[in-house]
Amino acid sequence: MFTENANRIFNRSIEEYHRWDDVDHPIDNPYTPGTIDHLLYHKNWIDTVQWHLEDIIRDPAIDPAEALCIKRRIDKSNQDRTDMVEYVDSYLLDKYKEIVPAPDARLNTETPAWAIDRLSILALKIYHMAREAERTDVDDEHRAACRKKLDVLLSQQVDLSRAIEELIEDIEAGRKYMKTYKQMKMYNDPALNPVLYGQKK
Repeated sequence: MFTENANRIFNRSIEEYHRWDDVDHPIDNPYTPGTIDHLLYHKNWIDTVQWHLEDIIRDPAIDPAEALCIKRRIDKSNQDRTDMVEYVDSYLLDKYKEIVPAPDARLNTETPAWAIDRLSILALKIYHMAREAERTDVDDEHRAACRKKLDVLLSQQVDLSRAIEELIEDIEAGRKYMKTYKQMKMYNDPALNPVLYGQKK
């Protein structure tokens, strides 16, 4: 199953990152370039680093100059994340390019890759909530609350994985078809962000 493999790759990426727990540690993607496994690992590594950047920037004692640097790094990470989603969709579009949709085929509310993006983030939530549920420096009430949240996240992972599998099955059978749109983020484009292009005057 696609999602079983994806979840396994996401977990491997998360575990590998936490061997170092360093937002500057270089990625060492173990999968062959050009494969879906390589894309999924890279995608989750970006998500994992950004997760920890988001933690760091919320330190109330952080130096404002450092916070600005991290904020800009998060902005770049968001663009990288979007790019990786589009790469995954491009891979799937090419994979299913020979499939002829049925006359009554429907368009899904989101592409497979954007659903996979949510699955990647969910893997991170599960990892970190599980760590919270195991902490020894907190009381039983904290651990119990985290275990309850973890149960919900695990249930959500099962449901989302099933929904992605069903979407892929529908695309393969021609019951649904893929159509992608570039995100066209305007704030990153100096020609579209008025704060940036206004500086040229």
